[in-house]
Amino acid sequence: MPESSAARGSHLGATRREGERVTPLELFFDLVFVLAITQCTALMAHHPTWSGMAQGLLVLGILWWGWVGYAWLTSVIDPEEGPVRLVIFGAMASLLIVSLCVPEAFGHLGLTFAIAFGAFRVAHIGLFMLASPDDDALRHSVLGLAASTAIAVTLLVAASFFDDVAQGALWALAIFLDMAGPYFFGSEGWKIVPGHFAERHGLIVIIALGESIVAIGVGAAGALDVGIGVVAVLGVALAAAQWWIYFDVVALISAKRLGEAEVGRQQNELARDSYSYVHLALVAGIVLVAFGLKVTIAHHGEHLHAVPAFALLGGIAIYLLGLVAFRYRHVQSINRQRLGLAIVLLILVPVATAVPALISLAAATVLMWVMIGYEHRSYGEGRNQLRHEAAVGRS
Repeated sequence: MPESSAARGSHLGATRREGERVTPLELFFDLVFVLAITQCTALMAHHPTWSGMAQGLLVLGILWWGWVGYAWLTSVIDPEEGPVRLVIFGAMASLLIVSLCVPEAFGHLGLTFAIAFGAFRVAHIGLFMLASPDDDALRHSVLGLAASTAIAVTLLVAASFFDDVAQGALWALAIFLDMAGPYFFGSEGWKIVPGHFAERHGLIVIIALGESIVAIGVGAAGALDVGIGVVAVLGVALAAAQWWIYFDVVALISAKRLGEAEVGRQQNELARDSYSYVHLALVAGIVLVAFGLKVTIAHHGEHLHAVPAFALLGGIAIYLLGLVAFRYRHVQSINRQRLGLAIVLLILVPVATAVPALISLAAATVLMWVMIGYEHRSYGEGRNQLRHEAAVGRS
């Protein structure tokens, strides 16, 4: 049997992935995740308190880990071959129900959220089992994941019968145990296609940034004056800055290093730490900024209250700190200018509660682009060479 046929063959109906490009079905799948992210922002906006923001982040954590599982899955199997695509469609339907439950996930739809999320994860585990009939190491890892998934879903079901602090504590415990699972059952058995894995996470960052644009439109509520126009332009400039500092250099270097890592434990742990874990901070930061922008455009002439002020400036800071951690995991060095700007933005949160929201947004946007200008100059010819190599590699 030719090697390509062996790689693709599966007597249980799952076909191993061969290409590195993200497939149209994966992009279609991620569109449902767009709604989930939007719902998290809406949850925070409807409850602009510390507890409301915490609930939004807890929901995002659960949803993120569910999405991450499918990113690992589709780096092993081809989602568009055989009956797999039908199961993916079913998983999308489950995720849609989960997304619709988000605004009341801590209320009367808590149990429905947990059951639908359980179905979403069952489809994921089932497809992974199909992908590992003759791979004992992968099957061992999948069984470990199944155990941590079952515990997390059970805790979410239990949380639906509680309120307030007890409910939040059960959610936090569910997220912690689910995400900590890979540390307990090892990392040697997983399989990834590095180029695909890095691209998939880059695309989800773009999807999250799109939520910032959506938040501007929703916050404007069909109105337009000079202040709203200025906030809209600044909001796009801020989203563009977030895009730039990830995709200009960082995404290229990280994808390259992931591909060069030794296949097996080293590569899997690098993927797990820098993409599955650290990218949650990036997406959480973007979602918080979207919440802050939504409030800012609706009240641009007023000062921000503490929660949306933290969401706007603290969200950018969390995004920057995530990038600092991302770089450190890959090259063991700290980006001091991003760390410094994150600290400055956190210090400015109290100031944002005393000046017009438009001023706070303008200051944050200017600081981001000043940092980008400094970095662009310091990268020198190395940046151009790296981007040229990446372009050649994609062609």
